[in-house]
Amino acid sequence: MIRAALIGALCLTAGPGLALSCMAPDVAKTYARAAEADESYVVVRGRLTFDATQLPKTDWQNQQATPPHTPIAARITGQALSLTGFDLPFERDITLDVQCFGPWCAGAATETDYLGFLEQRETGYVLVLDPCGGMGFANPTPEMLDRVKTCFQGGPCVLGDTHYYSDTGRPKMKPNIGGWAL
Repeated sequence: MIRAALIGALCLTAGPGLALSCMAPDVAKTYARAAEADESYVVVRGRLTFDATQLPKTDWQNQQATPPHTPIAARITGQALSLTGFDLPFERDITLDVQCFGPWCAGAATETDYLGFLEQRETGYVLVLDPCGGMGFANPTPEMLDRVKTCFQGGPCVLGDTHYYSDTGRPKMKPNIGGWAL
């Protein structure tokens, strides 16, 4: 009897379960998002370094205090994407824009290989990371790198069951200091 009353009391006091639901990150979808954006992007593969102690942490007792954006100074050293592949040297200070959706925050690992779609702003390059992936992929596979290269060269860029091409059949690109921008 006491056990049944305890179970009943727990059921009445239990709050709703909260979870974040995200689509699986996909380099072709991210490529398409960058290519269609008004902003310019540079695609870079390189080693990302930053002070991991600056990553946002959720205070579960005061979730409203979780900042939606945490800018972190970082550096990426690697190669930018050109029409022939990841072959343009790229070594720059960048800003990580680590985003939180409510209490859920992006994760990032320092001293890790990243495939990043860096937004080119007046203040410099920015890599946006959010709890659902954002514009960066840690430890990209050779298949991911090949897919982005194919997309960039104007080849078929598979998005689920469809293919992405720009209006001209080639991605919109322009040369810039860091390589070719989408």
